[in-house]
Amino acid sequence: MSPLITSILISSLSTGTIITMSSYHWLFAWFGLEMNTLAIIPLISKHHHPRATEAATKYFLTQAAAAATILFASTLNAWTSGQWSILHPTTLPVALMLLIALAMKLGLAPMHSWYPEVLQGITLPTALLMSTWQKFAPLTLLLMMFNELPQNILLTLGLLSTYIGGWAGLNQTQTRKIMAIF
Repeated sequence: MSPLITSILISSLSTGTIITMSSYHWLFAWFGLEMNTLAIIPLISKHHHPRATEAATKYFLTQAAAAATILFASTLNAWTSGQWSILHPTTLPVALMLLIALAMKLGLAPMHSWYPEVLQGITLPTALLMSTWQKFAPLTLLLMMFNELPQNILLTLGLLSTYIGGWAGLNQTQTRKIMAIF
């Protein structure tokens, strides 16, 4: 891949994150998340290897399912409240669907099974990019909704992620899987 294409992909990755982090409208937030997804897929499959292709496919399918859930929940929120605001999910089912979708995007504990497998099939610099930069946008959306979500569910999600990460990382020897677990 040429340096020009790589720089365009990195700049669109950062632009998607900035769009998501600065939006108060679910459609713009979804657009930024999808821009991130579409920018990282060529970086994942840059090395023409079957493991990289498998990782890109797993990543795409998981992120597409999470994006569809975000669109469905935000449409349901707009239908019940008449507004597309991120700060005000109207009902508990909408908030829970958004929490599940953002947990899938982040690779948190109950929805994390795709994450170690994807990181195992990609290069270390791309894994570092996915483990850091790719998490900023969904985490920002989760923090924007923090006051509207039930606190015990967020606490359970955090504790479950910590416990599963600790237990799964005990006998692990592969660096990328350790990064995915923690």
